Amino acid sequence: MPRDLAKTLTYLSIHLTVGFTVAYAFTGSLTLAGGIALIEPCINAVAFFFHEKAWKRVDRRAEAMAPTAPLSGFAQA
Repeated sequence: MPRDLAKTLTYLSIHLTVGFTVAYAFTGSLTLAGGIALIEPCINAVAFFFHEKAWKRVDRRAEAMAPTAPLSGFAQA
């Protein structure tokens, strides 16, 4: 198994365990805790998608504002 896939799967298991434990501690319900532990990562994945899109827009703006050629008359290192 590739290392990045193994890391992803172990992180997912930790994330689900923590989510389930916290939800169970707050609700006392196995069913509700299980639902929260499964739904939360799905919502988080959608949020991450839009977060990445926003940062790509920031990067494009920064690239558009960056000078494309060195200014003449300045010493270059």
